[in-house]
Amino acid sequence: MTSKDAVSHMSLALEEAKAAANRGEVPVGAVIVAADGKVLAAAGNRTRELCDPTAHAEMLAIRAACTRVADERLVGCSLYVTLEPCPMCAAAISFARVKRLYYATSDPKGGGIEQGARVFSQPTCHHVPEIYPGIGEVEASTLLKDFFEQRRL
Repeated sequence: MTSKDAVSHMSLALEEAKAAANRGEVPVGAVIVAADGKVLAAAGNRTRELCDPTAHAEMLAIRAACTRVADERLVGCSLYVTLEPCPMCAAAISFARVKRLYYATSDPKGGGIEQGARVFSQPTCHHVPEIYPGIGEVEASTLLKDFFEQRRL
């Protein structure tokens, strides 16, 4: 996987995040890519639309990718997400056996990787992916800040 590929896949996740914002959802997008570079699934947050607190971008992308490969495991796959996954999503990433996790910006309030629960650091964690933070950080961070500033007006 080249850094150019990583930026390209994160750009797709950012497009999903923008689409989520346009739907009135918190702008988070996720993309799952197979080991051969083929995009298996892409999703944006849909918690409000689906009235489902688990409909985070990562969860939706994991579900769709698992359905596509007809397996509950995504061995060899990479997940690109615009915001540090929360503890729920981090646990799902572990259970799905995602090989690599790329995320754009940290989430000091609700993150579960470097912040908060630090799910992958717990002795009960079954699988820890390779973690690559910071790809597309400025754009993802700006998108989130702008979204929440508009909500405060």
